[in-house]
Amino acid sequence: MLQLQTIRDHKDELVQALGKRNIDANGLLEEVLLLDEKRRSTQTQLDSLLAESNKLSKEIGMLYKTGKVQEANLLKEKTVILKEESKQLGDDLNTTAEELQTLLYQIPNAPHATVPAGTSEEDNEEVFKEGEIPTLAEGALPHWELAKKYDIIDFELGVKIAGAGFPVYKGKGARLQRALISYFLDKNTAAGYTEIQVPHLVNELSGYGTGQLPDKEGQMYHVTADDLYLIPTAEVPVTNIFRDVIVNESDFPITYTGYTPCFRREAGSYGAHVRGLNRLHQFDKVEIVRVEHPSRSYEALDGMVEHVKTILRELKLPYRILRLCGGDLGFTAALTFDFEVFSTAQDRWLEISSVSNFETYQANRLKLRFKDENGKNQLAHTLNGSSLALPRVLAGILENYQTPDGIKIPEVLIPYCGFDTID
Repeated sequence: MLQLQTIRDHKDELVQALGKRNIDANGLLEEVLLLDEKRRSTQTQLDSLLAESNKLSKEIGMLYKTGKVQEANLLKEKTVILKEESKQLGDDLNTTAEELQTLLYQIPNAPHATVPAGTSEEDNEEVFKEGEIPTLAEGALPHWELAKKYDIIDFELGVKIAGAGFPVYKGKGARLQRALISYFLDKNTAAGYTEIQVPHLVNELSGYGTGQLPDKEGQMYHVTADDLYLIPTAEVPVTNIFRDVIVNESDFPITYTGYTPCFRREAGSYGAHVRGLNRLHQFDKVEIVRVEHPSRSYEALDGMVEHVKTILRELKLPYRILRLCGGDLGFTAALTFDFEVFSTAQDRWLEISSVSNFETYQANRLKLRFKDENGKNQLAHTLNGSSLALPRVLAGILENYQTPDGIKIPEVLIPYCGFDTID
């Protein structure tokens, strides 16, 4: 969430930056400043009353010691009034602080200066493209037809067991899925990321810590009996490791990678763009998360982008990178690069990764700080990226590597799969 001091000192700049998200934030930020002023004024009054009450308590003690009981009793009556006033001010302070926090939770992160203005994904800016789009033989099939033909993914069985968006991977399809997970984790750990296994459910505080709550509450599966949420991405549990933590400046960079299933209650829609693996309620993803010194976080973001590039180069999949515009930028992100792989059979680009810098936005919610060289606590920067989300990578492999005789396996995956063709 945005820092109050930043809002106080740079309100006009924030209004302009948030305008890239097509938000007129002036009214919201003014309301924040009014509530903040009310909170600080109430705190000052409360501190003054408490100081006066403490002073009177000392005077009362001295009066009793010197035998001036009547004077002491008169002052005690005054302290009773002060306590009642203090209690009311304390209640007012808590109410104002809660209102202020609720309002701050509603304000998204301010986009980085390089984020282009725009209203939708149509306005995203292509910044890089690489790889040859293969020419497929006549009669090439989309991945959902290939899955059925070679009996490697059963979408109908998933509907029977759970519902639409919960596929069942079978045989070589399951082994290819497992191979991709292992390959991604090996690439990430070789790049210096520490592998970690985390819970697949989180509590409400964790959801607020990384910004999924309250923004994406309707998209998360909620286990109401236990008030827990199924994770939409490993970013949530991994980043929350650092909630209420003060790290040492020498600890940077802090880097983690983890595989988890992910669960999302996507809005129901129909058509080829959401068929098969294109949009799921449960899917597998390998994530990379970084906690960085603010002065080095954008260098780290560039490094994450280059890292994902190396994976796609080894898979030999045609891909492009987009810088997301303000209208398509995630609620908590300051800058995001999306990776998309080209699906030749569908003749469209499929998003497979988002790599983002959140600057201090998540850290402020998490109270994730570090001690600087002067011993002062400062907010760290957090970053994360998909490395990679499996469904659309798998879709791209099935479609782009298909031949009349079967589906070839990318060379880099053969040692992980134990086979080179699906036929």
